[in-house]
Amino acid sequence: MLGACVDKPSTLERVKEDGVLRVITRNSPATYFQDRNGETGFEYELVKRFADDLGVKLEIETADNLDDLFNQLGKPNGPVLAAAGLVSSDERKLQARFSHPYLEVTPQIVYRNGQSRPTTPADLVGKRITVLKGSSHAEQLAELKKQNPAIEYEESDAVEVVDLLRMVDEGQIDLTLVDSNEVAMNQVYFPNVRVAFDLGDARSQRWAVAPGEDNSLLNEINAYLDKVQKNGTLQRLKDRYYGHVDVLGYVGAYTFAQHLQQRLPKYEKHFRASAKEEKVDWRLLAAIGYQESLWQPGVTSKTGVRGLMMLTQSTAQAMGVSNRLDARQSISGGAKYLAYMKDQLDEQIEEPDRTWFALAAYNVGSGHLDDARKLAEKEGLNPNKWLDVKKMLPRLAQKQWYSKTRYGYARGGEPVHFVANIRRYYDILTWVTQPQLEGSQVADSNLHVPGVDKTKPTEQPPQL
Repeated sequence: MLGACVDKPSTLERVKEDGVLRVITRNSPATYFQDRNGETGFEYELVKRFADDLGVKLEIETADNLDDLFNQLGKPNGPVLAAAGLVSSDERKLQARFSHPYLEVTPQIVYRNGQSRPTTPADLVGKRITVLKGSSHAEQLAELKKQNPAIEYEESDAVEVVDLLRMVDEGQIDLTLVDSNEVAMNQVYFPNVRVAFDLGDARSQRWAVAPGEDNSLLNEINAYLDKVQKNGTLQRLKDRYYGHVDVLGYVGAYTFAQHLQQRLPKYEKHFRASAKEEKVDWRLLAAIGYQESLWQPGVTSKTGVRGLMMLTQSTAQAMGVSNRLDARQSISGGAKYLAYMKDQLDEQIEEPDRTWFALAAYNVGSGHLDDARKLAEKEGLNPNKWLDVKKMLPRLAQKQWYSKTRYGYARGGEPVHFVANIRRYYDILTWVTQPQLEGSQVADSNLHVPGVDKTKPTEQPPQL
């Protein structure tokens, strides 16, 4: 019939017609940032997979602050989805509708080591406290203040979580309130930061869409989040971004920060040269060197492995190393051995798993790694995925399992810790050395690198 009114397309139909999913997020290590390989971050990777599922392009914009994020959501031609580590609250439900949960986090009061540790909300009285403006943490403190009016705090829209942690670390403020995942992720950059206590129970992070009656996009989001929860994708992402954050602990974080400044500069040129030769990332080599010897070229273990990269006598000879205590030779030998281990792997193993498998083989030997892969296959797991095979490696120390393998007993828990530690050191080295690698490109990317002044070129690792 002429003049009949045409139904307005739903949000999901518009996204598919435009071929673009517009998403708003925060620029922070836990959500979205850029490194030398491009865009990355937990939220980015999760939402990128969603866009791929929809068969559309992902367009990311970052909000200056949380109020801005909610204001932009659902504006004409603006973002239709917010993926930014958001927690639902009564107040926020007036601004947006929230998806199914995908990550559990606990709000934590953070203080500076050396100061008296608060243990209850009453201890917050008289302290300089700053939180993100418009955050769920600001809402929590507002509720707390109703019960105890003497509690004072400031809200700032000029900072991100890493800034708040740095301010506590440097003593500019006494306390802040942030989520446990961000504390754990950033702990290594701020060695003076400590968790005082958990404020309330664990809460769920969710994505958000604009308020209204149109559930098309929200339903699709929920179906996607349920799917990635079920098929293991979400767990793999959590493992990659958060699975190794507790490896260092407070003491290890502080020690690593010192060694980064005092020891690495002596050997960095050797790591770079050997990495270039073997076509690997120099920071991965440096991470192995730190795990093996804490960047000390003169060490010898009880089992006779020696040098900065802790090579055995036979490995050193095979890699052309005549003096294992010579740092340059040791690093070169380690680089060649890693490249060799990677070449030996089954061609079906793809990156980034290929690197983690090569590291495990570097530590425990390729025979034992093959045994663990066969155990994984028998259990119905994927022998080409590190997340699956690392569950099997500790079994090589149990007779009921190793008696059935070709290469027998191995301290199978060691390569799991070895890889986890190296991944953590590698993450930190990637983060703190970025300005040196990127130059002006990083300066223009709005990337906030904790503790690094991007305006000063430096040959030394940045002050942590």
